[in-house]
Amino acid sequence: MDEATLQFYRGHAEAYAGWAKAPSARLLGFLALLPPGGAILELGCGAGNHSAVMLAEGFSVRATDGSPEMAEIASRRLDHPVEAMRFDELDAQQAYDGVWASACLLHVPRDELAGILGRIHRALKPSGVFFASYKMGDGDGRDSLGRYYNYVSPEWLEATYASAGPWTTLSSETSVIQSFDQTPANMLNLVVRKAVA
Repeated sequence: MDEATLQFYRGHAEAYAGWAKAPSARLLGFLALLPPGGAILELGCGAGNHSAVMLAEGFSVRATDGSPEMAEIASRRLDHPVEAMRFDELDAQQAYDGVWASACLLHVPRDELAGILGRIHRALKPSGVFFASYKMGDGDGRDSLGRYYNYVSPEWLEATYASAGPWTTLSSETSVIQSFDQTPANMLNLVVRKAVA
């Protein structure tokens, strides 16, 4: 994780949690791919809006966020433990039926993303499902708030995933969202399944 980006979320946790939008419309489709009551790891849970749906649907949820301040806010909102954990601290092996990473791995430096994806691959059970969303672009940079983004192309992302372990792509879709800094962003939403080598 880029340190300046992490410090932004630590310093603006209350404001970001207050801005947090409704859960992604893609969440229920993701949950339908998992066994009932399955184990889910959420990375970058923010205010906990997605974890709230997962818990309500009866899943076993490990909610995490890189910002301790954000994790505390989410834990209070959810009445459920939320861990302060950076992506590079993930060391679970074959523990989860699903990993949900909505608009968070887009902050991982480009040269570190393959390593993080490898950690996620190891953390998933065989045939586990992984959702992540990224801002699209042609190279990394920062937004008007100083947050780092890896700004991916579909081709670059496909190659980076392939280097991190075998996956089967279930869906790849684009959408447009309004960012926290009030600018529109083109998003790439990717759902993959851990392939058994």
